[in-house]
Amino acid sequence: MGQPTDHSLRTAWLAGQLARATGEGDGLAATAAQAALLRWSGCTANAGGFADMLGDDVAGREAMLAQRQDWAKTVDPNGLKGAIRPLAQIHCEVSGEVARILQLTTDTEATLRHIFEAWDGTGMPDGLAGAAVPRAVYVVTLAGDLEIFSRVYGLPRALGLIAAQAGTRYPAELATLVPAQAAHWLEALATLSTQAPAALDESMQTQQMQQTTSTGLIGDVIDLKLPWMTGYSRAVARAAAACGARLGVDEACEARLYAAAMVHGIGRAAVPNGVWNSPGRLSAAEWEQVRLVPYWTARAGKQTGSLAQAAELASYAYERIDGSGYFRGVGGPALSLDARVLSAAVAFVALGEKRPWRDALPAAEVAARMRTEVSEGRFDGAVVEALIDARDVPSRGARVKQQTIRLSAREIDVLRSISRGASNKEAARELELSPSTVRTHVESVFRKLECSTRAAATLKASALGLL
Repeated sequence: MGQPTDHSLRTAWLAGQLARATGEGDGLAATAAQAALLRWSGCTANAGGFADMLGDDVAGREAMLAQRQDWAKTVDPNGLKGAIRPLAQIHCEVSGEVARILQLTTDTEATLRHIFEAWDGTGMPDGLAGAAVPRAVYVVTLAGDLEIFSRVYGLPRALGLIAAQAGTRYPAELATLVPAQAAHWLEALATLSTQAPAALDESMQTQQMQQTTSTGLIGDVIDLKLPWMTGYSRAVARAAAACGARLGVDEACEARLYAAAMVHGIGRAAVPNGVWNSPGRLSAAEWEQVRLVPYWTARAGKQTGSLAQAAELASYAYERIDGSGYFRGVGGPALSLDARVLSAAVAFVALGEKRPWRDALPAAEVAARMRTEVSEGRFDGAVVEALIDARDVPSRGARVKQQTIRLSAREIDVLRSISRGASNKEAARELELSPSTVRTHVESVFRKLECSTRAAATLKASALGLL
């Protein structure tokens, strides 16, 4: 979304303050904080749509959230709402599914499923209005606006922008609570952020937030940004953990490799889809953005509590033994065995998958390419041989498929195809089915998974072990 890595954390704290200022109790504060932390968890799922609409999905959405005058200059004003509505639907459904998987409260899930609704009924995805919208939606929206506007424009203009939308974007009585408290809230937040970050975290903890989020869920959400990456994080995790086992590492190391591989793509969200989808050579500026991906993974990882260690290892995913990797450019003894396994697994799996700039390579060619990299000093030979040997061996970190929802083999084939970006017609050609048969299977999959968008179906099926 083009925001600093602490934006959601800051918004959640402000949402809690605003909720308590209403006098409506701690329940609203807890729901608002949880929803604020997860408000952008659906942003990878509709990145492709925003890239098509705005050109740059990251910068475009940053401008949209800051309400810059020309943020939608490339879009016909008459068709703007119609273009955004399906993207909002995708976002809300995925965010709601994330809350459900995390077993958060039904209030939090409902808030996320309606997070873009507005007081006057002009919001999305369902055009609800007034009291029909969960109260926490307004709290989170207002807190988010205060966080962004005050940071981008300064507090006086922020308060003016909020006042201008009182009674339309959020209820006027809620907006009137902000002017008297905003300066105090922002000052206290700045103090907590710099002097007592642990206390900032602790102040927002709820019973539902005590558990560590599954790295599988994080990897699945990351991979939604680019349909051709569906399942990539899980595949790298399986390869890295199996490689580690082949090398004789202990179970703790294997689990660490699995977790790091799952989250190694966090920083990918900071790079526009247009860069990732480019079929040709990247420009120097584009390549510089790519080189910062592991930096952003490390930066975000410092805020993930119990996942910080995994994220730190994950930030070595693109380093090379000869020092030619990124973002640190370290090599040799500076790369632990864990880092060597992870970086090799990332490349190993990627070579065997189709990308916009090349076709998937057959297994023999993947092995040959990796061995060439070893001979040129970029990968560890023992690690690469272990990866090749362990290619089809399930790791101890791999999932056991859950059978709570049953899809037929053909339905799984169709879902796998559309989850990777294929249209119904393209899936029909790939699977040698008629378009009408594919459509029937898609409708059946959506019905069984209780989803209405491909992104949400992909996320839920991945979490269930169906993909």
